[in-house]
Amino acid sequence: MRMVKSKLYPPTPAVASCIPKGLLFGILALVGVLFLPLSGDLPLAGHRMLAILAFAVVVWVTEAVSYEASAIMITVLMAFLIGTSPSIDNPNVVFGTASAMGLALSGFSNSALALVWGALFIAAAMTFTGLDKRIALFTLSKVGTSTKSIMIGCIAVIVILSLAVPSATARSAAVVPIMMGIITSFGLNKRSNIAAGIMIVVAQGTGIWNIGIKTASAQNLLTAGFMNKMLGENVAWSDWFLAGAPWSALMSVFLIALVLKMLPPEPDGITVGKEAVEKSLLDLGPMPTQQKKLLAISMLLLFFWATEGKLHSFDTTSTTYIGLVLLILPGFGVMSWKDVQSRIPWGTVIVFGIGVSLGSALLTTHAGQWLGNKVVLNTGIDQLGPIGIFAVLSAFLIIIHLGFASATALASALLPIIISMLNTMPGDFNRAGITMLLGFVISFGFILPVNAPQNMICMGTETFNAKQFAKVGIVLTIVGYLLMVLFSLTYWRWLGCL
Repeated sequence: MRMVKSKLYPPTPAVASCIPKGLLFGILALVGVLFLPLSGDLPLAGHRMLAILAFAVVVWVTEAVSYEASAIMITVLMAFLIGTSPSIDNPNVVFGTASAMGLALSGFSNSALALVWGALFIAAAMTFTGLDKRIALFTLSKVGTSTKSIMIGCIAVIVILSLAVPSATARSAAVVPIMMGIITSFGLNKRSNIAAGIMIVVAQGTGIWNIGIKTASAQNLLTAGFMNKMLGENVAWSDWFLAGAPWSALMSVFLIALVLKMLPPEPDGITVGKEAVEKSLLDLGPMPTQQKKLLAISMLLLFFWATEGKLHSFDTTSTTYIGLVLLILPGFGVMSWKDVQSRIPWGTVIVFGIGVSLGSALLTTHAGQWLGNKVVLNTGIDQLGPIGIFAVLSAFLIIIHLGFASATALASALLPIIISMLNTMPGDFNRAGITMLLGFVISFGFILPVNAPQNMICMGTETFNAKQFAKVGIVLTIVGYLLMVLFSLTYWRWLGCL
């Protein structure tokens, strides 16, 4: 009988019953802040929001649970901790869980979130039709066969795809297989300096161009969303490009020179020409109708994005959704809804929405303003002037990013505090401009592979190790930071960003 029961009911796998250490530390941080002495000028709701922020930062830094799971936890904490707190406007009345839940979900009504979803939609269309691969192969077919030429081709592919594919993860996922194909076709050892250098250029180049193009990454759109919500300012696609692209272009040149210097190519590394790339492109055959339609729609969107505020007054989100309608329109579009939903990382949308909600709640409960005041009073940063403020906050963001695996999480946690701090500072300077520039710094994930998803995708090829990546990344970070300080003294000041 026991044998029969054993066959019918196989033993269930053991389920881990212990709480992850990172989650435990997050709970301890939450409770610790809750029991700190309450400041007289900080509302109870604000005090509790700071506790929720502490929980979020610890959980995000330690990656104790997935970002999607942490987003749900944060939502519940906001609903009950804020919901049982006195209202800011009328302390005799509590918020109520319904109002607090509305605050926790307010980020999902933000236009920046709609743009993120639209960006993921376009990225899905690129991978579905294969247009991203065709663009990459076509671009690479036009470069030479030297290591330097291939790296220049990598950057060119990244720039073109950054304009058309608004997702760093999707771009790197498109480029990496092609570059691995080139490495294999050229007869290169995966552990050669050439292979390592090419993949490091893909990873770091993607991060560099996240900065130059507003629609290239989620953290840029989150920055723009906070600028709109907390400062009442909209930044046009062209204005972002005008400020960020020159920095990205200079850093791209430096990146190639740095990689060639630190990882010198083997003299007999490349044994075949670019015929391998041309053959891969030829194997794709003529461009099908779907790809032609997607290319035309992408060019149309790029035109509208680049001319926002110049030739028309339509915002980026609205024009993007025109493109989405065309992409999915029956009889004309390139894909169906079923094709879309299986290719979009919905968890990213959830995390983004909760990130915006977290920033809004910090502002609504006066926690952001209170914390910003404390930072200003205790550091004297307001005595430095706009350029000094930018230099100090940029260095802080670069260092703190070492503990984050997501630039979106970093932006969600810190940008609302920084904006609140900028609002409390005296003087006549461009707070929106500095916020945009600090949004550039949010993308500085150059040192550790875990600091950005594109880094991890490239490291998965096993062409380089973390030491090689950090060796290049540390120098890239230092030079990138110094170049930003130089730009703040010259170019960005001339543009009126400070």
